Amino acid sequence: MRSQFRRDGGWDRPDAGGLDQFTGPFRKYRRFLGPIVLLAILGVYLATGIYSVNPGEVGVVRTFGKHSGLTTPGLRFALPAVQRVDVVNLEKIERVEVGARSKERGQTDSLMLTGDEYIVEAQMIVQYRVTDPIKYLFRLRDPEQTILTTAEVALRSVIGTKTIDEALTDGRERVQVETLAQLQALITAYESGLTVTEVKLQVVDAPENVREAFLDVVRAREEKQKKINEAQGYSEDLLPRTRGEAQQLIRAAEAYKEQRVLRANGDVANFLAVLEEYRKAERVTRDRLHLETMERILKTVDKKILVDRDVTRNALPLLNLTPSVTGTDKIGGR
Repeated sequence: MRSQFRRDGGWDRPDAGGLDQFTGPFRKYRRFLGPIVLLAILGVYLATGIYSVNPGEVGVVRTFGKHSGLTTPGLRFALPAVQRVDVVNLEKIERVEVGARSKERGQTDSLMLTGDEYIVEAQMIVQYRVTDPIKYLFRLRDPEQTILTTAEVALRSVIGTKTIDEALTDGRERVQVETLAQLQALITAYESGLTVTEVKLQVVDAPENVREAFLDVVRAREEKQKKINEAQGYSEDLLPRTRGEAQQLIRAAEAYKEQRVLRANGDVANFLAVLEEYRKAERVTRDRLHLETMERILKTVDKKILVDRDVTRNALPLLNLTPSVTGTDKIGGR
């Protein structure tokens, strides 16, 4: 189709034959064009309402802004512009850090007061997940900020009941357990639809500007406790040993006592037996006892000199017995 310029300054009309040739095949379908466009628009409209819910998730359907139902995992449909669907993951574990922002913003969120009025710096990680999607969507404006603020309140409450030694040393586990219990109680009272799965203390320490002095105090206390433990260990080692030695001495004394009693009883019985024999024959018994006693004594003497009684009548009281005397017995000057 072309337009031609005439010499009188006008234009010739376009050749309608070419246009008719181009639009001719579509004229017979013109009456179907409107419905097709409407169907295409409706299809696009309906396609925008298709959504999917993955395993572990749940879809919360709102109709004109009001909750109207829940959808399970799978491919689902909602009316566009009429219904809105919020897909909530019920298995994902979320986490927030309490006290960590103080380093980024220069705040003092991590500084807390203990029960004995010491200042400590505490940082904690809180892990949580959604258990009630309806409460989670309709009860909380900012779930993460709510968890963060509530965890900080719970941690400050628990730290405020502990001494600084408990917070820094053996009381950390109890602080975590009590903080978890208080945090969950507060979150439940808010009807937040959240469940706290774990509370983990990251840092519990003295403030940075007094940390060195505080560490000196801690080291001194540890040294003191070490000395006390060593003393207790020495005491627990020495006392049983001493008690054992004392018991051994007592046992030895009791044995010696029994031995002496038995020996004394034997001596008494022997003496009584000898006394009975003595009373039967006094002279014979006395001579026998004298001879037995002399025999027992003379056995212990290496050199023996026997002098006759008649020889000693006129002798001096002092008798000079020199070592030159041989070991042979001299009897009666013989």
